[in-house]
Amino acid sequence: MNSVYNGTGFDFTNSIRNTFLQDRGLPLPKATSTGTTIVGCLFKDGIVLGADTRATEGPIVADKNCEKIHYISESIRCCGAGTAADTEFTTALIASNIEMHALSTGRKPRVVTAMTMLKQMLFRYQGQVGAALVLGGVDATGPQLFTIHPHGSTDKLPYVTMGSGSLAAMAVFESGWKPGMTREEALQLVTAAISAGIFNDLGSGSNVDACVITADHTEMLRNFVRPNERVQKERSYKFARGTTAWKKEDIRSLIVSEDVVTREGGEEMDTS
Repeated sequence: MNSVYNGTGFDFTNSIRNTFLQDRGLPLPKATSTGTTIVGCLFKDGIVLGADTRATEGPIVADKNCEKIHYISESIRCCGAGTAADTEFTTALIASNIEMHALSTGRKPRVVTAMTMLKQMLFRYQGQVGAALVLGGVDATGPQLFTIHPHGSTDKLPYVTMGSGSLAAMAVFESGWKPGMTREEALQLVTAAISAGIFNDLGSGSNVDACVITADHTEMLRNFVRPNERVQKERSYKFARGTTAWKKEDIRSLIVSEDVVTREGGEEMDTS
């Protein structure tokens, strides 16, 4: 009888190992959700990037208005989904490297250079750095748009989505994107895509951030749309004192009382 660890074809040894560990009571790791909706699309003059502003910590909303569109260079921006610290520091590191590259070459950095730096770094860490990125910008070759997955794989497409709300956002792009769109059309489509993620994904929420990048200008639209602002409640839910009766009352004093005894005839401190 041949061993299950030998032979050609697919190797299922990890599956056997996982079953063994599970039988011994060791819980298997669960897949984690990135909890974000980030998108990007091309239009005739450049790129429009978009992101929601909710940061989650498990089932808790940690930040209602965080910024997920990160600076790389003057005409390159990067949207981040996944572990917030990983996206923040990864994009900050690559932004520094891109600036050094621009100074050493004396040329405006290209988007593909930033993409290569990002994918090589993420591949080096084999997915341990949880950063799912949408990279967009305009350089000498025109508008460029990429997605970079946490393990280092990349895609180059005219419209992209990432994060837990990416399916809802992609449905909007698939039905509404067309080549040669104007700035206003692209901005409206990105807003609709992010809004679809906000209202259909629990990991996404709050406001819509957008960034419009053209050959000669980059415009950051912070809180471009606020679909979840609190409004005045229709009724008042304050109740008059004494509405709810109680059967007994017990008041405890939390202040510890103590008696201070002074001794007479003690030696005085020398102050001379």
